[in-house]
Amino acid sequence: MIPKTVLDTDILSALMRQHPVVRRRAQACLAEHAQLTISLITRYEILRGLKAKGATAQTAAFNRFCGRAEVLPITEPVIVRAAGSYAELHRSGTLIGDADILLAATALDFGFAVATNNEAHLGRVADLSIDNWLAPQSG
Repeated sequence: MIPKTVLDTDILSALMRQHPVVRRRAQACLAEHAQLTISLITRYEILRGLKAKGATAQTAAFNRFCGRAEVLPITEPVIVRAAGSYAELHRSGTLIGDADILLAATALDFGFAVATNNEAHLGRVADLSIDNWLAPQSG
């Protein structure tokens, strides 16, 4: 059973580049769930990069993907949870970037795991379930 999973920007970028391992993981996820899921933060991070490069064809393809994907919003409960995570990380001296905190808070609030290769940062967020889709799988 694959849990409902939010794709972090690094994983979505790898999927857009047709990374074979990430493609297989996405296909397995789609076999169990109706659609792939991203956060509004990931949508922003990908879209800003494509627009900065003037990549109009890639932007159009990404917008089509987003039309088929579930894009989780940043809600008031997400903001409150993110602020709490920020405070915990700040107090412990292990602060990470706001985008990562907001992504983690979104996943936690909606009850999702996060697919990311950024375990070093996102692993600092309490109770967050992480699945590294770029790590070699055993078995």
